[in-house]
Amino acid sequence: MSSNLSANHAPATRRRILIIEDEPDIARGLSDALEFEQFEVLTTGYGREGIKMLRERGADLVILDLMLPDINGFSVCEEMRSSHPVVPIIMLTARSQETDKIRGLKAGADDYVTKPFSVGELVARINAIFRRLYRPVPLDEAVSVGSVTVYPRRHELVRKGKTVPLSFYEVELVRLLHERAGEPVSREEILEKIWGVSGHSQTRAVDNFVVKLRKKIEEDASNPRHIVTIYGIGYKLVI
Repeated sequence: MSSNLSANHAPATRRRILIIEDEPDIARGLSDALEFEQFEVLTTGYGREGIKMLRERGADLVILDLMLPDINGFSVCEEMRSSHPVVPIIMLTARSQETDKIRGLKAGADDYVTKPFSVGELVARINAIFRRLYRPVPLDEAVSVGSVTVYPRRHELVRKGKTVPLSFYEVELVRLLHERAGEPVSREEILEKIWGVSGHSQTRAVDNFVVKLRKKIEEDASNPRHIVTIYGIGYKLVI
């Protein structure tokens, strides 16, 4: 396998990936594949140790198993997200139920992969995240939504003088809606273009992300004026 990151987009130092997975064979296979892709890899089989490793050593992306021996992945994700709002988190789960995926996204996960999975697919998703994170962005690129200014490259918005961090996929959602401002964008299209997945059964995940984003952008999230629901279709951004 070869990395999909181009030389123009690749950072000067190796990107560090933290794997939190208690099944040794899976952890070893992931570690070998990612090291082959020239990533630096940290591994642990325990959630609390993973939280400590992220805090003390840092990481550019976290691969997090849902079922861990000491603490479940949802709790790990929530704690990591509270202290590291921008670091992408990919959740691994043996469960295929939609409710588990939605709960993972609500906890702060940026993406999820259901076991058994293809290592090649996971590596491709990781590379896609890094391509988006390190793609060239004009210095003056900023997105205005009402009285809020979103700075995609900095992964934050400014509202009434207060800076609020945005996760990777929150930034991507703002980008997509802003590119189509004034037009309805379907939930299915949002899923496909941002998460790279398809399927009507998973569109509730989009709704949960919109709820979180509204709390950061809207004056009154319960009565949104900018991220407007188009019933039966999806969402429309009103600038």
